Amino acid sequence: MASGSRQAVLAAFAADVGITLAKFAGAAITGSGSMLAEAAHSLADSANQGLLLIGRKRAQQEPDQLHPFGYGRNRYFYAFVVALVIFSVGSLYSIEEGISKIRHQQELTDVGIAIAILVAAMGLESYSLLTAIRASTPMKGRYSWWRFIRTTRNAELPVVLLEDSGALVGLALAFLGVGLTALTGNPLWDGIGTIAIGVLLGCIALVLIIEMQSLLIGEGATPEEERRIRAALVDGDQVTRVLNLKTQYLSPSDLLVAAKVAMKPGQDISAAALALDAAEARVREAIPAAGNVYLEPDPYRTAAE
Repeated sequence: MASGSRQAVLAAFAADVGITLAKFAGAAITGSGSMLAEAAHSLADSANQGLLLIGRKRAQQEPDQLHPFGYGRNRYFYAFVVALVIFSVGSLYSIEEGISKIRHQQELTDVGIAIAILVAAMGLESYSLLTAIRASTPMKGRYSWWRFIRTTRNAELPVVLLEDSGALVGLALAFLGVGLTALTGNPLWDGIGTIAIGVLLGCIALVLIIEMQSLLIGEGATPEEERRIRAALVDGDQVTRVLNLKTQYLSPSDLLVAAKVAMKPGQDISAAALALDAAEARVREAIPAAGNVYLEPDPYRTAAE
C-alpha cells in the first residue's frame, strides 16, 4: 500500500506541474484573477507533492541512537508543512488577489484560451484524483471517504485526495468566474471567483492542519485494530487476558504495541517466553504494521481475577 500512495503522489505531481505552467500562461494572456489564483493553487500543489516525496525519502533513514524508533514521522511532519503551504500560498494569496481584482477591475481578454486551459486542467486533475482513489479504496473499506480522511494513519493519501478534490472544485469556481465575467462584461465575477477559491483552499488547509497535528502528536491504533490486537494476544491457554494495552503509530506503516498480559500461573520461564513469542507473532500476523511489539507478562493474575 505504500507503493500505492507513492504512485498517487507522483501522479499528482506530474499533473500539477503541467497544469501550473498552463494556468500561469493563461493568466498572463487573459488577465484573469481567477486564473491567477488557480495558477497559485497549482504551484502550491506542485510544491506540496515534492514535499511529500521528500518526507517519504527522509522517513526511510535507518534508526540511530538519537532516533531509536526511526524517522517515520517525517511523513507526518512534511504533510503538516504541506497544509501550511496550502493556507499561506494558496488561500491567503487567492483571497488577497480577489480583493484586489474587485477593487481594481479590468476587462478579460482571450477568454476562450482561459476556458480551454481550465477544461484541460480538469482532465488532468481528474486523472490524479482517480489514481489517489484507487490507492485509497482498499484502505477505506466500507467507510465513507470523510471518515477515511479523518481516521487513516496514512500521511500522503488524505493530502492528495483533498488537494485534487479541492482543485476540481476550484477549477469549477474559476470557470464560473471567467464565464460570468465574459457573459455579463462585469469583472466583479472574476474577483468573486478568486475569493471563493481562496476560501475553499483555507478550509482544506485547516482540515489537514488538524489531522496532521494529531498524527504528529501520536495517534494509536484504530478501534478495529485494537480489537484485533487484543484477540491476537489471548490464546485462552497460556495468555489468559490483556491487562493493559498502549499503541502508537510511529509512521503510517509502523505501529508500536506495548501490552501487559496475564499469564497462566505455574509456567516456567521458558514456557512463558515461548508463549509471549507466539503472542507477538499472532499480533504481527493480525496487524502487519505492528513493527515494534513489547509484551510484559504478569503470572500472578488469572482470568477469574
